[in-house]
Amino acid sequence: MHVPGALHFQQVNASVISYGLQTNSTPVARRGQYEDPTLKFQIPLQVAAEREIARSLIGDPSFRWTVEFKEFAHPAMERLETIAMVGPTFFLAIAMFSFVFQIGSLVSEKELKLRQAMTMMGLLDSAYWLSWLTWEGLMTFISSLFIILFGMMFQFDFFLNNSFAILLFIFFLFQLNMVGFAFMLSAFMSKSSSATTIVTTVGFPYSDSYSQTLQSIWSLFPPNLLAQALRLLSDATASSTDIGISWSRRTECAPNDDECVITINDIYIWLLATFIVWVVLAIYFDNIIPNASGVRKPILYFLRPGYWTGKGGKEKEGGVCSCIGKAPPLEHNTPDDEDVLEEENLVRTQTREGTVDPNVAVQIRGLAKTFPGTRTCGFCCKCKKTAPYHAVKGLWVNLAKDQLFCLLGPNGAGKTTAINCLTGITPVTNGDALIYGNSVRSSVGMSNIRRIIGVCPQFDILWNALSGKEHLELFASVKGLLPSTINS
Repeated sequence: MHVPGALHFQQVNASVISYGLQTNSTPVARRGQYEDPTLKFQIPLQVAAEREIARSLIGDPSFRWTVEFKEFAHPAMERLETIAMVGPTFFLAIAMFSFVFQIGSLVSEKELKLRQAMTMMGLLDSAYWLSWLTWEGLMTFISSLFIILFGMMFQFDFFLNNSFAILLFIFFLFQLNMVGFAFMLSAFMSKSSSATTIVTTVGFPYSDSYSQTLQSIWSLFPPNLLAQALRLLSDATASSTDIGISWSRRTECAPNDDECVITINDIYIWLLATFIVWVVLAIYFDNIIPNASGVRKPILYFLRPGYWTGKGGKEKEGGVCSCIGKAPPLEHNTPDDEDVLEEENLVRTQTREGTVDPNVAVQIRGLAKTFPGTRTCGFCCKCKKTAPYHAVKGLWVNLAKDQLFCLLGPNGAGKTTAINCLTGITPVTNGDALIYGNSVRSSVGMSNIRRIIGVCPQFDILWNALSGKEHLELFASVKGLLPSTINS
């Protein structure tokens, strides 16, 4: 392919000159058009060679040698549309690249207990999800914009002939939909190493031969909608005479779409509607699926008025996942220390009579935490069973306001477990605790508690991308400090 062709001359005698002609048989693309080597180079070169040989033999340099030729009639060649062939897979790969990172980042925050720490500091779920949605929405918009700009730079008819707004909304809404899909899936994952690979093909149910129900079920999976949108847009630019799809014609049948069971506008509606569904399900599953510590809200938590108003929280809910197995009843042991017994009797009396002591900040009422036993099976069906472990065996104590209280004890006494129960990290098995009148066994009460307390956990709460100063600024913002106070 270094030269278009070659001529080999050999003079046999004074009246005979033979020659050989060599050309490349591979079509060459020039300015986006493929040239037939036989028609564009081989025949013209052969005519020129014959003319010059005739002029040489007859000795007349002005001898005319005219040959007319044209391409033999043949059926029209089908145009190879790159976008139609590899577009769905290529654009899906772009979205999946960010999709996997989104799930990984969300699950990593749970795995490293970063979100748990922010929740302890009082971060609202609405602020958490809105911050993620804002950031990912901005990234998907920039990604969609660059996809279209690069497509226009490479002079693809798919990008040049279809409306810029049509393409922008398709790619943006699809990637935004995948963000909501990632939010929902992250609620079911606990390890960031869990990888999900999703593959799509062309949207086969979008045809008159399939029922509307099947089409609706198929449309719940976002990549299927993208595949169908790309097919409509690529068919609309299949030939040089096709004008593509304009914004004003998004509600009409696409060019070259004979069946017309779904329009571009319908795909917009599906992508936007399912995005809202994914986000709502993500928030719901995030609240009811127990985390690593077993904390979750009741299944119908959203029906409680206190969830929406933020009021209440004095009544305990108790809804802790007990599907692992019931713990054995906790036997009450009378304290040997007279001061401890006196404190327990005082708290019991106040609890029974409903007395509220204004000088008490925290009232712990028989707080107990039991970790259920486990069963591990090995080879030959041999199973090893561990008994339930009572970490906190009924704690009764009042913590007065404006005083420093120290919880002392040997390793394994249950100090950390008791604090985890008070801060909402670990669900309570039995008993309750009131912090300024709010129950730790109430989701609303715990939300109120986190606004007024601070916790320094035993594990490090660090983001690799943040400096020490930025960590302080982050948690100060979560606690609601004014920007002027934070900067000073």
